[in-house]
Amino acid sequence: MRSVRIGVDTGGTFTDVVAVDEQTGEITTTKTPSTPANPADGFMNGVHKVLSGLSLSDVGGIVHGTTVATNQLLEDRPVDLGFVTTEGFEFILEIARQSVPDGYGNSYFWVKPPRIVPVHRVKTVGGRLDHLGEEVRPFDEEEAAEVARWYRDQGVTAIGVCFLHSYANPAHERRMRAVLEREHPGAVVSISSDVLREYREYERSVTTLVDAAVKPTMRRYIANLSSRLGMPFSVMKSNGGVLSASEVVHQPITTVLSGPAAGALGAALIAGTAGHPSVITLDGGGTSTDVAVVVDGEPSLTTEGSIGRYPCKIPMIDIVTVGAGGGSIAWISPEGTLKVGPKSAGADPGPICYGKGGTDVTVTDAHVFLGRVPPHLLGGEIPLDAGAARAGVEALADKLGLSPERTAVGILEISAFNQSNAIRQITVKRGLDVRDFPMVAFGGSGPLLVCRLIDILSVPAVVVPPNPGNVSAFGLLTVDVKNDYVRTHVTRDLSLETAAGILGDLESQAAGALDREGFPGDRHVYARSADLRYYGQAYEVRVPAPAGPLDEAWRAEVLDRFHEAHQKLYGYGYRDDPRHAVEWVNLRVSGIGPITRPAIPELPPAEGGTTAASGERRVYFDEESRLQENGWWTAPVYRRGELGRGDVVTGPAVIEEYGSTLPLHPGFTAEADAHGNLVVRRTTDNATTEGAGE
Repeated sequence: MRSVRIGVDTGGTFTDVVAVDEQTGEITTTKTPSTPANPADGFMNGVHKVLSGLSLSDVGGIVHGTTVATNQLLEDRPVDLGFVTTEGFEFILEIARQSVPDGYGNSYFWVKPPRIVPVHRVKTVGGRLDHLGEEVRPFDEEEAAEVARWYRDQGVTAIGVCFLHSYANPAHERRMRAVLEREHPGAVVSISSDVLREYREYERSVTTLVDAAVKPTMRRYIANLSSRLGMPFSVMKSNGGVLSASEVVHQPITTVLSGPAAGALGAALIAGTAGHPSVITLDGGGTSTDVAVVVDGEPSLTTEGSIGRYPCKIPMIDIVTVGAGGGSIAWISPEGTLKVGPKSAGADPGPICYGKGGTDVTVTDAHVFLGRVPPHLLGGEIPLDAGAARAGVEALADKLGLSPERTAVGILEISAFNQSNAIRQITVKRGLDVRDFPMVAFGGSGPLLVCRLIDILSVPAVVVPPNPGNVSAFGLLTVDVKNDYVRTHVTRDLSLETAAGILGDLESQAAGALDREGFPGDRHVYARSADLRYYGQAYEVRVPAPAGPLDEAWRAEVLDRFHEAHQKLYGYGYRDDPRHAVEWVNLRVSGIGPITRPAIPELPPAEGGTTAASGERRVYFDEESRLQENGWWTAPVYRRGELGRGDVVTGPAVIEEYGSTLPLHPGFTAEADAHGNLVVRRTTDNATTEGAGE
């Protein structure tokens, strides 16, 4: 019997699917339009399309990257929530933090957005723990029952519970959950000691409430998919791991960056195989572009992320998202200037060229008008109306007083700078030199602007993988099962015995989860880490901690890693200064169940000769080169599947494939490497490029 593993990544415009035959290693890719009204429809369409004659009985496993939770938060659609907290702390969501978006320059014009839970649905319960988890006042069971009945009578069915210092002792929260289950059995409840067992009350409260907010939607979605599939499947998590759908419904907040995380991991594996262990990843989709940094094969992680306006203090791959996708809408500001994004035309109605009723010019329309994208998508499955795109661009150009070409190029230039700013945010602002990192560009729209990004950022090269539109779906098949556990323990004098007890407890929790996922004990992997800071600092630096017994050598190794990481991040450290003590804050364990990753095939050596172009068309690149007329070129068009190992394409040219297109500007080359990646580099200045213009 054949065994096929499938990865399904649901995006804003397309649902991407990859299937790997575990017997032959053959990789099959496809795409299908997303169905925003019910993402499960697009999921099932993609699965049946990629199976192509096989049945679900031939499928050995499915991994899903979903945007259901993310979209609910980005679109500000939280359900009616209730919030239960410690008596006297009912305004914790109002107080929040002092930070202001965009710095103090805009602080005079910034108004705090509405809280995730309005004041009248916040209830308090008596009882108090201290920072060590010792009971100061007993839990008020009678008051808790009154609160539960009030929520029941008001019809509030999603409730988050966050009591003071419950990271040290979850007893009061668990008693509150038991009361809610007894008095209000129809409620969905999230408690902070399950969601995020670490200190900082505001972030822990909001993270718990976000979990409660998305839990009903995720449960309905997972139940719908499960019934339609008739088989178990797994879901991608933000931390770079996967978890079975039956488990993830209990911790849905962990899926908020599901798809982008898979893309970063898939790109990391592809780049590492091609000899690039450290890269910038750029995932360009229909609604947005996600960028991340991979250092020595591992994407950077953070717990300081947010989704929309909600801080989510959970482990997640450090991804910066910008509204610069193929569907990003071009518009004119009240001042009369051209803007692009973040609003997107999405999958429905989509860009004007889709012919589905869209009336706003988008980035995709600009590419179609300039000839950089063919008049169809998915190899001809989706025809594009180039005439409608031209009419839209011309109408916008009239309003701006510019030529249609300058307007379309301006749209793409703004989009490229939006992407480059996101890349600088994740490199320069993290103390990294962007010029040291090649870039991996993928996603349906990811390769379209790489030549401009090379010039803007001075990256040495851009790697465009085969089937770039399906890299995120491929990444889903490269991911281990992974769960994260944390415990706050703030001290300047760490007791090794206490630390061993905490880590042992966390590893026991991780072992239970891996057992439920079907991994035998000899395949369990535990990755330890710790958050440390110099005494008096407000935020911590996370460093990996060694395995094995906890002794003085273990402590010294963690401290050494902290000093080194702090020096690298901030440019200074106090390794040899006894006046600056180090404070331990959090201990962490990740429980990992390793999988077998699909092999990336290597192309056979070239047999000689150069692949010929399959055709040509008029393409607009720029107005500056002296060797063409008014920016329009007659550019050769290559089919990517026909390029062999070592083939070099010199711009101006266009390289097309099923799910994406690479416009190669004058002065750039693209070389096919041993694994079929196209490596794009700048070779000469535009003014000296030889080519035929018209």
